[in-house]
Amino acid sequence: MNGMGSLRGSSRQSAAAQPPAAARAPAAPPPLLLPPPPPLLLWDVNKEPGAEATFKQIGEAYEVLSDDQKRAIYDKYGEAGLKGGMGGFGGAEGFGTSDPFSIFEQFFGGGFGGGMGGMGGMGGMGRERPMQGEDERYELQIDFLEAVFGCKKEIDVDRLVACATCDGSGQKPGTSPSTCSTCNGQGQLISNVRTPLGVFQQVQTCPRCGGRGQSVTPCDKCGGDGRVRQGKKIALTVPAGVDKGSRLRVRGEGSAGVRSGPPGDLYVFINVKDHAEMRREGVDIHSDVDISYVDAILGSQVKVTTVDGPVELKIPAGTQPGTTLLMAKRGVPRLGQSGVRGNHQVHVRVTIPKQLSGDEKKLVEQLKESQAKARVGPFRF
Repeated sequence: MNGMGSLRGSSRQSAAAQPPAAARAPAAPPPLLLPPPPPLLLWDVNKEPGAEATFKQIGEAYEVLSDDQKRAIYDKYGEAGLKGGMGGFGGAEGFGTSDPFSIFEQFFGGGFGGGMGGMGGMGGMGRERPMQGEDERYELQIDFLEAVFGCKKEIDVDRLVACATCDGSGQKPGTSPSTCSTCNGQGQLISNVRTPLGVFQQVQTCPRCGGRGQSVTPCDKCGGDGRVRQGKKIALTVPAGVDKGSRLRVRGEGSAGVRSGPPGDLYVFINVKDHAEMRREGVDIHSDVDISYVDAILGSQVKVTTVDGPVELKIPAGTQPGTTLLMAKRGVPRLGQSGVRGNHQVHVRVTIPKQLSGDEKKLVEQLKESQAKARVGPFRF
């Protein structure tokens, strides 16, 4: 049976042959047992079209919102300030037509505040702020000549205006607001949301008070909206040269803003009636004129309907079917340049009679014989 020495990997004899303990090298320390490595975490890449660009937008939005200086530029100048290099930040231009707030709201379901660096300033965005009123659309039909030379119209537009009963506040006159018990007067509800970018505070507008922080008795007239729908007559100047599909913008004549916000704009879309004799292509007018074969041969004068009224047009002798005659500067004024006008192009159509009277037939036969003699000449065979 082996002794203790065998447990140490040596016999008694070998132990006696060993040098003194002081002369021996120190024993190696026992191996360090490390815990097993954690499992490798792999990103689950979204392979849907546009996912990579969307995540890039989130990162760029966070870059702006977490930087106090960039955030200040955005608040003052909007996205144009970031794109235009205001304050040296020309690189933040990946938002497209979205703002950084809306990007976060789209993915995380509400406003965001606090939580990361300069994001703390967003905590108040849950409160309702003044909002611009909606733009209004109006369809206007005008005559052909009104589109050419312009006109003045009075239109009746139905839009939202500030409620006269509550002066746009939405609160019933004679009542006082009370602190909202749901949000304790903050106008918003805050919850923490964990995302790949960190922990954010999700800010949502209080559903009870609508972000006001106060509960009010709604106005009987507007139902608490602060606006009512009402018609208004507006004098409109239609400039010369408009065409089908032209759009006129009347600033400030849209719906009233919310909570004293600026009004929206009115957009008037033009539709033009067709003309019985003329048609339009850009700034040029086109029309057709029918002449007899005799007038085509001998030449003539015809009366043509133009935007300026009837005008005499000379048909040269020998005019061929399909000939286009030009009446210069009888077209449409160029939009915004009333002194510059297009042309009127007259397309000639020669009418060939299907039946001739006896006299007409004799005359045509005489003409035919005359042309035959002219081709043969004085020599006969």
